[in-house]
Amino acid sequence: MPTDHMPDPAHEDRAARDRRPCDGVDQVPQAPSTGPSIAPSTATSPTRRISAGQPRTSRLRDAFDNPPRPAQVWKPTGVRRKEVLRALGIFQRATADQLWRMLRPADRHDRITRDTLNALKDSGLVRVETRLESGHQLWVLTEKGHKEAKLLLPKTVRLSALRKLEYDDEGRPVQADGYDEHAAAVTSTAAVLTGAGYGTPLSWQTEIAHRLPYGYTQYADLTMRAPDAGVPAMLLEVDRVTEPVDDLVDKLRRYHEWFELLAPKADAAKAMAARGAAVHDFRLWSRIYPATGREGYVPVAFVFTGKTAAQRESRMRRLEQAARRYFAGEPYPGRGVGITAVDYHQAVPVVVTELERITADPAGAAGAVWRRLGRDEWQTLTQALDNPDGEQLYQVQLREARRRQAEREAAEREAQRPVCTQCGTKFTDERWQETKRSSWPGEWDRLCGPCKRQAADRAEAERVARRQAEEAERAAAEAPAVKPRSRFGIGRRR
Repeated sequence: MPTDHMPDPAHEDRAARDRRPCDGVDQVPQAPSTGPSIAPSTATSPTRRISAGQPRTSRLRDAFDNPPRPAQVWKPTGVRRKEVLRALGIFQRATADQLWRMLRPADRHDRITRDTLNALKDSGLVRVETRLESGHQLWVLTEKGHKEAKLLLPKTVRLSALRKLEYDDEGRPVQADGYDEHAAAVTSTAAVLTGAGYGTPLSWQTEIAHRLPYGYTQYADLTMRAPDAGVPAMLLEVDRVTEPVDDLVDKLRRYHEWFELLAPKADAAKAMAARGAAVHDFRLWSRIYPATGREGYVPVAFVFTGKTAAQRESRMRRLEQAARRYFAGEPYPGRGVGITAVDYHQAVPVVVTELERITADPAGAAGAVWRRLGRDEWQTLTQALDNPDGEQLYQVQLREARRRQAEREAAEREAQRPVCTQCGTKFTDERWQETKRSSWPGEWDRLCGPCKRQAADRAEAERVARRQAEEAERAAAEAPAVKPRSRFGIGRRR
C-alpha cells in the first residue's frame, strides 16, 4: 500500500494521543474535522494527506498512532473486536490501515479500527509488535488473543502461527523484525480485494501448501474464495518486482503439475480417456477447491507492486511470453472448418494486476484493473476469468460448422442426383435409393418413377398381347382335321 495514505503519527498531538476511547455507541461523527492533522486515510482526499517521510519527533514507544480526536468519539463494539481478532488470526500481522480497508471499507477513515485495536490492547489480546518505517504500528495477537481467535475462526480456516514476545538478557521486550515489505503487500492485497467485495476476511488463507510428488511444496501467498463475487477460488502471488521472471514461471509450472495430480483411487486409464470438463473429476484439486464454474484449473493471479510502472509492465510481458504453455490452452479440432475456439480445460487461467493500479482506480479491485495473460485489454476480474473464446464459442462454431457441412453434402448429393432419360425429371430420393438397391442395373434404372411405371405398363401390355397371340396359334395348331363330305351327302354302302 502506498505509505502516503496514512497520517504521520510523528505529528500527532501527544495529549490527544494519550486519551482512552470512551464508552458510547458505534456511530459516525456528525461533523468530523477536516484539518490536516486528522485527514481521513482514504483515496478521496489526497491533498490533505501528510507524508510519512517527515522527520519523526521523540515520543513514547507504546503511544497510540491515532490522529488527534475530534469532539465526537466512537466506541469499539463487540462485533468489531471479533472482526479484528479473526483477521489477525488469519494474517498474523497487520496495520490499522490494512484492517480498516479489509474489515470496514465503508468507514470514512480508520479511527474506529484504531480505537478497537487499542481497546483490545487494554484487554491483553493484541500488542504492537513494531513500528514500521512508514510510522504505522504493526499489530499482532498475544497468546491470550491467539487462543480467543482460534475459538472465533471456523475449523476450516487455517490459524496463523503465534508471534511470541521476545526479551533481551535484561528482561526487556525486544522489538521483532522480519516483517518485510512483501508481507505488507500480501496483507494489503487481501485488504483491497476484500474492500472491493471479494469475500470477507474469512475468505482468505495464507501460505497454503501444494505438495508435489517429488518432494517440493509450492506455497501460495494467498488463497481467496469469493463465490458471491463470481470467483469460487483463486490463488494469488504477490511480487515486488524482485524475483526473477524464471522463478515466477516455475511457480506456474508447479501449480500446473499440482493441478494435474490424480485424486486417490482415481482410475488412471479413465482419466487419460476423459475429455473436456470430465478430466477434473479425476483430479486431486477438485477434492480440495470448489468448482470454478469455468473451464480450466483454479485461476492464479500475480499482483505486482513496487519499482516503476514501466518495470512492472515489462515484467508482465516477459511472464506472458515465458509461461504461455501453461495458460494458453489447446485449439479445438477443426481449425480448417472455421473453428477458432480454444480448449482451456487443462490450462491455468492467469491474471495480472498492480497494487498501485488497484488503489488508483475509483472502483478499486472491482474495476477494470485485471489483465488475462494472452489478452491486451484490462477488464474486471470476472471478465478476465471468463472464456468467451472457450467451450461456449466451440459449441456455437461446431453447430455452424456442422450446418455448413450438411449444406455442402446436400449440394454435392444434389449434383449427383440422376435425371430421367425420357422426361428429364430428377429422381426422387425413393427412386434413387431404389436404383441403388438394384443388383442388375437395366434400362429402366435410367427412368424416373412415373416413366418407369409407364414403361412397365407398356411392356406388360405387350407381353399379354404376345401371350394371347401365341396361345391362339398354339390352339390352332392343335385343333383335329375335318373329313370332307361326298357330293351326294351319303356314303356308299358296301
